[in-house]
Amino acid sequence: MTTLAADKKRDLVLGDVNEFAIIAADIIYEGAAVGTVIASGHARPLTSVDRFVGFAEQKYDNSAGAAAAIKARVVTKGTAKLSISGAVITDVGLPVYATDDDTFVFLPTGGVFVGFTRRFYSSGIMEVEFDAINFQDPWEGFKKETLAAATLTLDIQDSGKVICCTLTTVITLPATATAGHFAALNCGPYGTVQISLDPAALDKVQGPDIGGTDNKDLINTLATANRGDFCILDNGETNGAVVRTMKGTWATEA
Repeated sequence: MTTLAADKKRDLVLGDVNEFAIIAADIIYEGAAVGTVIASGHARPLTSVDRFVGFAEQKYDNSAGAAAAIKARVVTKGTAKLSISGAVITDVGLPVYATDDDTFVFLPTGGVFVGFTRRFYSSGIMEVEFDAINFQDPWEGFKKETLAAATLTLDIQDSGKVICCTLTTVITLPATATAGHFAALNCGPYGTVQISLDPAALDKVQGPDIGGTDNKDLINTLATANRGDFCILDNGETNGAVVRTMKGTWATEA
């Protein structure tokens, strides 16, 4: 192995930045969330089907250029003050998703994971910490589905899904003969959404310090329910569903 005996100039990028070739005929504006097209790797103003790579340092105008005619320099790691739909003071620490280059939400359906809330400024405004290389969506690997109805009956085709609940709802679980892996996520502000996981008549829901009772729901208590509370269940055990992991206050129906 030979060590350097003289200076060697390298192309170094200082700090948490990167450069990406831009798609044809588009403009990335300063501050835009930037995504890369999965099929080509070219950068563009982020869409809901892209991979988030950071925020643009300045405006990059490739409106008259071919693909890769110019590159966009993006900040890949740091914090950004963002407008997030419905954000309140109890939402610190939650994952944030982008549906385009300037629209940020908590609902994981139809969006691209960006980072986690770090600080609350005012209603709808929060500081978000992002790291496009290392941060991972906590719901990566689940198919995400929004539930905006009062009831839902699960079947085998719901296994592997996270059901995102935006209003108070009762989710009926399959009978024990249907093995599966199901998740329910509270997507409402503090104290506004209650999720009830309803087993079959002869089944119960059991878990950590939860003995369960036949035909009694496992409930995300409304008074303390918070956005980001969840319960992940494994179905197929003889006595009913078993909690794999959960967050928030959950209790068996009285």
